[in-house]
Amino acid sequence: MWVHNLSPTLVTIGQFQIRHYGLIFVLGFIIGYFILKRLAKERKIDISAQDIQDILIWVAIGAIVGARVFYVLFYNLSFYAQNPLRTFAVWQGGLSFHGGLIGALFSGWYLAKKKKVDYLKLADIMVIPLALGLALGRIGNFINGELYGRITTLPWGVKFQNIEGFRHPSQLYESGKNFLMFAVLWIIRKKDLPKGFLFFSFISMYGLLRFLIEFVRAPDPQLGFVLGPFTMGQLLTFPMFVIGIIILLKLKKQPKV
Repeated sequence: MWVHNLSPTLVTIGQFQIRHYGLIFVLGFIIGYFILKRLAKERKIDISAQDIQDILIWVAIGAIVGARVFYVLFYNLSFYAQNPLRTFAVWQGGLSFHGGLIGALFSGWYLAKKKKVDYLKLADIMVIPLALGLALGRIGNFINGELYGRITTLPWGVKFQNIEGFRHPSQLYESGKNFLMFAVLWIIRKKDLPKGFLFFSFISMYGLLRFLIEFVRAPDPQLGFVLGPFTMGQLLTFPMFVIGIIILLKLKKQPKV
């Protein structure tokens, strides 16, 4: 077992701080740009380098807005109803992956329409760097000592500061899950697949794997278990798996890209 003593701050210069999480976000953005540039060329999607930058920026904005709105509505509505101005304090934490995905999809749809790009083709290449970015982001969560797992006696349990007991490092489980998804998508990307297959492969894989990992992740303290042994994350995630599988089965009957 290991005691977590990592600092979320990498460098402090006066009152200015460079935090690991912020650095990881920037790194993920840069890597995502180059991956998208390569994938757009591979799949013959007619977008420029400037288009890719615009897409990344606006999809990131859409994801943050969607993630915050979803968190407020589904995870802590009573608190934000009493403190409405705190809704805008995103830097204090409180983001939902599911809302972020919806926000990113909406932003991507708008930009695809504006730049006259096939939306499903764009979604197919976007989910590959997204999986990698999520993997890196969970490492940032582990460094921050947040989104930890449930109490465990396993030898790799982690004692996070000011948190009772040794915990599953569920952030690292999720990081490994996202790296696995990235590897799968990267490997199958060159196969003769119908439009949307990569996107819905991401949706179904994320839905199933996140649902399973939630069994060892600590539920949100303000919600606890929402339905029997299931968390809000599981209730929101399992439908992703079901919908993804149904659409993948339908796509297999359609013409290839």
